[in-house]
Amino acid sequence: MYKNKKTGMIGIIITIIILILVVILSNTNIQKISYLENIFNSIVMPIQNGLTYLKNKIAGNNSFFTDIENLKAENETLKEQNSNLEKSLRELEIIKSENETLKEYVDLKDKYPEYKTIPAYIINRDINNYTKTISINVGEKDGIKPQMTVIADKGLVGHVISTTQNTAKVQTIIDTSTAVSSVISTSREAIIVNGTLESNSMLKANYIPTDATLLENDNIETSGIGGIYPKGIHIGTIKQIVATKNSIDRYAYVEAAVDFEKLETVLVITTNN
Repeated sequence: MYKNKKTGMIGIIITIIILILVVILSNTNIQKISYLENIFNSIVMPIQNGLTYLKNKIAGNNSFFTDIENLKAENETLKEQNSNLEKSLRELEIIKSENETLKEYVDLKDKYPEYKTIPAYIINRDINNYTKTISINVGEKDGIKPQMTVIADKGLVGHVISTTQNTAKVQTIIDTSTAVSSVISTSREAIIVNGTLESNSMLKANYIPTDATLLENDNIETSGIGGIYPKGIHIGTIKQIVATKNSIDRYAYVEAAVDFEKLETVLVITTNN
């Protein structure tokens, strides 16, 4: 019975509270409600705007990271394209070099039609103060033998001193152990030309006849005497004449026509046509 009374009292209290709220709300000014609503909006709206900003920012970051991935993929594609272009360029350079080499061979053959020759290119050079030799890519299987003359576009290179099946070693005219029987193109005076220790481009003319007239810029060519070098191959140009107390000992410096530092292609003379 006590429990039922307690429950009834609670119900009465709740009813009274509801009635009070109804009365208050019925008598409340609409403007006051709007004012409260404005206060509520001023508090809530910044929070809502901030959340919206963060949402957009996160969405923007996602786009940013997506752009980075796209850029990475594009960069890899460009790298691959660049690699392919470099490869093609190297292949074109090789083709160009081969074409230039073939052109040099043709030009050399046209320049020396009186000789039967075999073209070759240099595969090694040993140019120092004590030995000045080169190796070429033709040998016994190509018919190359020792003592054969080797020439280039500008003139005399040297002669073959040894061979293998596929290569040959050439002693150049700038080697100090080489002596080339030569003549001065203008006076036709006979001289001997040797290599020097001091230079890879300068030769020394010795055994000059006492009555021979020497002039700077005179051309020197092979005499055909000696059994190795054919007659008339250009050797170089007189650059300096050195007088001595004894006219028998005078000599001259001859600049070699061939640039041995840059020499790449040669012809080996096998026989005269």
